[in-house]
Amino acid sequence: MRISTTIFLTDETIRPDRLARELEQRGFAGLYLPEHTHIPATRDTPAPMGEPLPREYGRTLDPFVALGQAAAVTERLTVATGVTLVAQHDPITLAKQIATLDFLSGGRFTLGVGYGWNVEEAADHGVDWSKRRALVRDRMRVMRALWADEPTSYEGRFASVRASLAHPKPVKGAPRTLLGGAAGPRLFASVAEFADGWLPIGGGGLSEALPELRRAWAEAGRDGEPAVVPYSVQPSAGKLARLRDLGVEEAVVGLPAAGEAEVLRALDEFAQYL
Repeated sequence: MRISTTIFLTDETIRPDRLARELEQRGFAGLYLPEHTHIPATRDTPAPMGEPLPREYGRTLDPFVALGQAAAVTERLTVATGVTLVAQHDPITLAKQIATLDFLSGGRFTLGVGYGWNVEEAADHGVDWSKRRALVRDRMRVMRALWADEPTSYEGRFASVRASLAHPKPVKGAPRTLLGGAAGPRLFASVAEFADGWLPIGGGGLSEALPELRRAWAEAGRDGEPAVVPYSVQPSAGKLARLRDLGVEEAVVGLPAAGEAEVLRALDEFAQYL
């Protein structure tokens, strides 16, 4: 089982280039970065991780810029978002960013997608909260049209694109896409429709959820098995062994949003699980 990492990189933490080199030298598989463009100071939306909201949420580096730096100083480390808030992006511009990062990294990019939790943040991007899932679906289809080998159009309710010349292309076609969110029929139907797998937080409850996901996958006519990548796992030998026994091929462990010394200590501790 591959062990990747995630961290809230900010203007106060270890730098992405330094972290990426240390990850690759130790043998970690990848680096996943979250996204928040901003956190409105006045907020009615309760934070799912509890209040007060941790300081790093309002200070995150742009994940695509930071991952570009990480990819530039490594050769094998995969780079990924965990997660991109697709509803808050212009899909044509986002498709170009993703294709460029994947191309320049030699096909090492994974797109983690999420619907978000912060109503006020999304509203500042003009997102109607009740329609965000349908919006993400259409924007994902626009991006896949732009990544296609031949000029391809897509006409949707919330996003469209005409058949276009759009280069560079991702190295191996559309990059691996993982959809985050809580287990359930609606999420699993979306995973089967436009993603390659599921990005569950923590990895709890997988024994019950995996049969439902596989059923939705099969009903959608998808071949093979959906990828399942537990995210922000606090590792222990027993927990990782249980995930491996469930057929998980990659787990993403959470690093502290901290300075260089503290992050490197955490890497040294987690290296025992590689």
